Amino acid sequence: MAEAALAGGITCLEVAWTSDRPADLLARLRSAYPDRCLGAGTVLSMAHLQEAISAGAQFCFSPVTDPALIQRSSHQGIPFIPGALTPTEIVHGWSAGAPCIKVFPINTLGGATYLRSLSGPLGQIPLIPTGGVTRENMAELLTAGAIAVGLASSLFADPWVRDRNWPAIQDYAATVVAIGQGFRGSGQSRGSPRPTPALGSCAPTGPAPSDWDPEPETVDPGGQTDDGDRCE
Repeated sequence: MAEAALAGGITCLEVAWTSDRPADLLARLRSAYPDRCLGAGTVLSMAHLQEAISAGAQFCFSPVTDPALIQRSSHQGIPFIPGALTPTEIVHGWSAGAPCIKVFPINTLGGATYLRSLSGPLGQIPLIPTGGVTRENMAELLTAGAIAVGLASSLFADPWVRDRNWPAIQDYAATVVAIGQGFRGSGQSRGSPRPTPALGSCAPTGPAPSDWDPEPETVDPGGQTDDGDRCE
């Protein structure tokens, strides 16, 4: 499943820690794809964080903001991107030392319109919207100020996963990458030229079939953070 996304050109993957045996999955991917940027998502506790780092996570994402997780991860040299929705939550995560903030779920408050509103007063904070992002709206989000976007159910659609329609996932990923490449060095999104700014999420919930090479969540944070961390 994530292998199809890789074949479509996605360069970074995130394993959701709600997946079946996520640590094993991440370790396998780190071994099989040493040239890719691989991390962990839905990290909600210190136990999750330590498991992810031990499995080789190069970054961690969370749907919530927990300063203790941000600081522990930072002390171990791993960028931790917390989730937030309101301006207060976003500033809270940024002040705790996060290199950027995952705005989740972006679709609940108006998508690009909401992100554009945030980019005015909070323009100094790099934002990565997730939750309801598709290839149809990602360009608008990038134009509104996102440094990257996150795709989950649109990239790994339930019917495609259920039917093992890997070519459909690969084709969708290729389209996403093509859209993202239009923003590389174009000046349309904030910051300097970046890798393709696309993030996706796949979270297998049961044991993988014996003939399936599962790959986790796809992540391309899309640029250099203020402290120099880069995921390419």
